[in-house]
Amino acid sequence: MELIPSFSVDHTKIVPGIFVSRQDEINGNIITTYDVRLKRPNREPVMDVAAMHSLEHIIATYLRNEPNWKQDVIYWGPMGCLTGFYLILKGNRKSQEVYDLLLAAFKSVADCDLVPGTTAENCGYYLMHNLGMAKWFAKEFEDYLVANAGKSEIFEYPKTDRLVTDKGQQFFDS
Repeated sequence: MELIPSFSVDHTKIVPGIFVSRQDEINGNIITTYDVRLKRPNREPVMDVAAMHSLEHIIATYLRNEPNWKQDVIYWGPMGCLTGFYLILKGNRKSQEVYDLLLAAFKSVADCDLVPGTTAENCGYYLMHNLGMAKWFAKEFEDYLVANAGKSEIFEYPKTDRLVTDKGQQFFDS
């Protein structure tokens, strides 16, 4: 079975940032998946689940209402490892081209007084939200993006090195 692209990233070297995870062509259209990584995997505590749920609601709402981008937004959602989010957009843009959009989205969290969509009718677990911690994580990531904007490491995935046999078989850690 072929290893999916997100598992070929060296998670011991990745830092918080915005990375192109994959690009797909569907019916002649390019769809780009971005890895929006807020935490260093396996090196620092992951995000609080309730805060992450709140960030999912707030930023999804922001992205789907942003006049210049909403027509290209397909998906915004959490990673299962709780270290970041995936953003899926129509089009073929480099990570640096979505930097301003994501910076603005994370900045917008500070202005929220309520998490949108938090009723039993709108959400599968409407009681699991933490706006205060969502604001804390958003500010932490906002500050990090600003402080590291000129560094390529926040836009380029570190790839894992794999042993390859003469017949092209790759070996992976188990």
